[in-house]
Amino acid sequence: MATSASNMDSESRKRTNLFRNTDNTTMESESLFPHIPMSSNSQSTSARAAEEANGERDSGKGISGDLHSILLLLFLYILQGIPLGLSGSIPMLLQSRKVSYKEQAVFSLVYWPFSVKLLWAPLVDSIYSRWFGRRKTWLIPIQYLMGFFMLVLSTQVKQILGDDDDGESGQVDILVLTAIFVCLNFLAATQDIAVDGWALTMLSRPNIGWASTCNSVGQTAGFFLGNVFFMALESADFCNTYLRSTPQPEGLVTLSSFLWFWGIVFFVTTTLVGVLKQEVIDLDVDPDQGIVETYKILWNVMCLRSIISYSVILLTSKVAFAASDALTGLKLIEAGMPKERLALFAVPMVPVQIALPLVISRYTSGPRPMSVWIKAYPFRIGIGVMYCLIVYWATKTQTTPGQFPWYFYAVTLLMYGLHQVAVYCMFVGQMAFHAKISDPTIGGTYMTLLNTVANLGGNWPSTVALGIVDYITWKPCSTGGSCDTKILSEHCEKGGGHCSTSVDGYYILTAVCTVIGLFWLKSRSLRLEQLGELPDKAWKYNPSSSGAAATHRSDHLS
Repeated sequence: MATSASNMDSESRKRTNLFRNTDNTTMESESLFPHIPMSSNSQSTSARAAEEANGERDSGKGISGDLHSILLLLFLYILQGIPLGLSGSIPMLLQSRKVSYKEQAVFSLVYWPFSVKLLWAPLVDSIYSRWFGRRKTWLIPIQYLMGFFMLVLSTQVKQILGDDDDGESGQVDILVLTAIFVCLNFLAATQDIAVDGWALTMLSRPNIGWASTCNSVGQTAGFFLGNVFFMALESADFCNTYLRSTPQPEGLVTLSSFLWFWGIVFFVTTTLVGVLKQEVIDLDVDPDQGIVETYKILWNVMCLRSIISYSVILLTSKVAFAASDALTGLKLIEAGMPKERLALFAVPMVPVQIALPLVISRYTSGPRPMSVWIKAYPFRIGIGVMYCLIVYWATKTQTTPGQFPWYFYAVTLLMYGLHQVAVYCMFVGQMAFHAKISDPTIGGTYMTLLNTVANLGGNWPSTVALGIVDYITWKPCSTGGSCDTKILSEHCEKGGGHCSTSVDGYYILTAVCTVIGLFWLKSRSLRLEQLGELPDKAWKYNPSSSGAAATHRSDHLS
């Protein structure tokens, strides 16, 4: 690799394009085979510019001229969503093996790479080989590594999960499992940076808007394949009920075979992309970015008084939902709900999730987009309490172990749908506010920074909730002692006793989070409204000032 020596003549233009390649965020979700015809146009930058000047490239073609590129982008984003979907599936598999919530908290760290990719995004944008291609320099080795990790994991995952050849379940090596998935998601986040950047030069100007469509649709489809699709086909009960005439002890796929299949897909398709798809390096569209200058600008933006105040809000607001978001699904599985049935709840929500942003955006396009966020906040707190009641109901309403009456599923699905409405109201309002306050002179820096902080604000409360719930849960053994760990539970059962939960930390944690949420709403909603009323200059970064934080202090903030 070599650092490109070309620099833009205009410093303001450089700032306009900083971080445009990482300008997206991951929607919070309670779970949120292809043959791609690829072609290549190996045009030089000057030839391409001349062609556009003559109007030959853009006139009368619509998306037909970029169809192959759009399909390629869609597929690359689908590949990106596979490890994300698997990361959402593993906690359900772990819960069925009765791992502790402290171990679930450790595994929850696998979601963090997408929340902190801002830290290394400038490196991906600045370091590359001109001979191989600016984005392919990162994309090709990254995807080979993702395929390698999947192939290696496919041969070791049974041992890591504690499964032996007799079907017995032993001790899960949670540290190794977490380390591998952190690496996988780190690679996926880096691939995301590279693909976002490549979209700028891969698509023609009139079709550049298709990049975000490919991103959202591709990631959603990949997550669906790695989560819902995998959970259904991995379940012996689901396959025996709906897909087989002769029952079998295992599903149609195992985690090992699923990882092996996608590892091969990564290797084959990455080779095809590397050989068949040429990359055009267009510095007019995707300019070089100096590493030091990029980090310097980012630091100055972070020092703005308004950004600091808003970041505190983002980092603390999701504490109210920590118990319901992190624990409800796992508690339902613990209560007896089949994990694949819980995963299938996402299927009827797909059209709802597509339509919700379109409907909500009508109310967030005005001067106060966060008003929708504030209104949805207490509604979402209330749904967390309802989730608590549903978990309690699940322990009482089973007709037979693992079987629930139809009305239980209907109520649970209804509450999940209402929860998604609240989540999307907050998400769309938040994104609209980010777009409103972002300084256009430094492009996507604001959006990326704020989205990173917002993701961290959702991740750390969930990790903490998973980590402490075991400490406030008491599971005594009928013959004496406790059943707080899997080993202690097995010891209790071998001694002729049985385990029961006398104090469930989930209910305590939900109550504490609810109180914190109500207190937060009362104490911080006014500050959030004040931030929404600040003049535009309070959010602007002035590169000519020696101290951005000092320059932009606002009288509206205490």
